[in-house]
Order: sequence, then structure tokens, then C-alpha cells
Amino acid sequence: MPYLPNDLLSRHFEESGHDLISKVEEQLKLVSPNSPNIPIYRDMILTVLRMAQEDHNRWNAKITLQALRELEHAFRVLEQFKGRRKVTVFGSARTPIEHPLYGMARELGAAIARSDLMVITGAGGGIMAAAHEGAGREHSLGFNITLPFEQHANPTVQGTTNLLSFHFFFTRKLFFVKEADALVLCPGGFGTLDEALEVLTLIQTGKSPLVPVVLLDVPGGTFWQGALDFIQHQLADNRYILPTDLKLVSLVHSAEEAVAEINQFYSNFHSSRWLKKQFVIRMNHQLSEDALEEMQTAFADLCLSDHFHQHVYAGEEHDDPQFSHLARLAFTFNARDHGRLRELVDYINLPENWKQPQPQAQQRSREPSNVS
Repeated sequence: MPYLPNDLLSRHFEESGHDLISKVEEQLKLVSPNSPNIPIYRDMILTVLRMAQEDHNRWNAKITLQALRELEHAFRVLEQFKGRRKVTVFGSARTPIEHPLYGMARELGAAIARSDLMVITGAGGGIMAAAHEGAGREHSLGFNITLPFEQHANPTVQGTTNLLSFHFFFTRKLFFVKEADALVLCPGGFGTLDEALEVLTLIQTGKSPLVPVVLLDVPGGTFWQGALDFIQHQLADNRYILPTDLKLVSLVHSAEEAVAEINQFYSNFHSSRWLKKQFVIRMNHQLSEDALEEMQTAFADLCLSDHFHQHVYAGEEHDDPQFSHLARLAFTFNARDHGRLRELVDYINLPENWKQPQPQAQQRSREPSNVS
């Protein structure tokens, strides 16, 4: 959505008699004269200036500085991997190399790499090391955490530009989700459960885009099945969550199934975004007229008003031109039932619902004749 400048910041400095706004904008235009993000950078700088003016607490200032430095550094490093889809893999750092889960995580990393995806982990041992081993350095990213005790990254990413180290857990967790086009969770401890529930909360509330969330366990394993049973009986049955929220996760028992789930999700679905009050799904293939008509009834509960519209890119404001070749499905999403939204994505991913290209001979027969 378009950025709205913070008028409260501007008024604060105007009323305090400091002519800072024009000076800040002048400096920004010197370093980035053609940037459309000048209003955002201006408000960032004004925010820091207001902190300096109030000067309440040195610790608050140090936290802000460290977080800003970590964010800027991560943005800059990850720019080289822009455009590559990535899968974040979570699981226990204590999983021994002889455990079946270790071998499965290694197979998972290899399968992800074969699909030309990158593997993101916390760069540690256990499941993280196994997934990176399978993927190899070229397809691996590690987001390490700096701890008071000795902490080493696994050999696959150690000492490479594919490794980022974070001081704060919250900035690290931000990038685990921000960079992920999918997430695969293997059995683990408190950290793994924390990540699983946080990811589901972010998607359920619309704070994070809809992506595949895959729970991976060995055949016959009960770790994730037990967790899903608890969620069903204690959360869904008591209406603490919507019954359809369980659609946000899939349980599989092999690396191949996990990667197939991810690839299927992106077979037609490309990405989504809000455009003013419309929710827009970008698609690789247009939907057939029959599928679109069926959708109007089958998924009417997702629309606050009107119905689903399919269209091609028409230079919409604030949309990225690099996606101009993609079809669009737009509707007034209720922004509440993201489990049902996942069901809609599954529907548009079915090849039988795609508009079939016309044979060339048929296309030529429909072209207007030049003969008068």
C-alpha cells in the first residue's frame, strides 16, 4: 500500500521551532535524488531526531542503533539473492547425525536445491546442518545468532557471504519469515514450536503473506500429529481459532512430499498484495470462464462485496512492472479467513481450472481479414 507521510513528526519539529524538515530532505536528495522513497527516509531520520531531542535513555538509543544496523546490513547482503525463491527450514539443533530425521532433512535440502530453491536455516547443527548439507553452499543461506557462549555456524555456510549473524532474535526472526516463500518444520524443541506458532499467527492475521507451511516427520512419527491433534481438540473445537485455520499447514512424511507441496502451491499462484481496498492474487495462468463462474459461488464467503474479477496488468499504481505479464484475480477480501484463502489458492492451482491456449489455426481463423 502507498506510504502516508507522518504529519505528526513534521508538525512536532515545526511547532518546536526547528527548521529540520527541509534540511533533511535536501540531504536525502543529495545521496538519492531520484528515489521514490524520500518521504520514508525523511520520516526515519525525523524519528531518530525526535529520540535525540528527548534523549530519555541511552539503552533505548543503543537498541535502536543495533536493530537499524542489523536491518540495513541484512537488506544489503540479501539483495544479491533477490528473485530466488527460498524455503526456511526449522528443526532441532540437537538432532544427531545417526537419527532418521537427520537423513530426511538432508534429503529435503537436496530436493529443495533440485527445484532451484534456496534453503534458509539458523545456520546451526542438527536439522539445520543436515538441510544445508543436502542443498549445498550455492543453495544455502544461514541466519546465525550471536550468543554469550561459543556459537559456530555449520560448515556449509561458515565463512561465506551466505551467512548473516544477528545480535537480536527479533531481527533474525523477521528475516526467517520475510525471506521465506515456504516453510518446512521438522520436530524440535521450544524454538521450533515458537517459530511454528509465530508463523501461523502471522499468516492467520494477515501480517505475513500466505505461503506453504509444511510439517515434516518420519513415517509413523507422532511429533506433529500430536501437535495437530491438540490444536484440533483444544483450539479449533473450542473456537479459539477458525476450523479452516488448520488448512494453513500440511503434514507430510517424506522430503519429496514436502517439496511437491511447495511446487504445487506455486504452479499457478505467484504472489499476492493489497492494492488500495482490493486484494490481488497474481497468477501465471488465467482462469477459465467456467472456473471463474464456479468461484463466485464456491468462495463467495471470502468477498465483503461484489465478486471476483480477473484482469491483466493495466499499469496499476504502486504495482511492480516486472510482474506485468501475470494475470490478476482481484476481490474485496474479508481479511479474516486465511484458511479459506488457502483453499482458494489450491483451487486456482488446479490445471483443469486454467484457461487453455487456443490452437494457432483457430487463432488465425478469428483474425480480421484484410480483404475488402
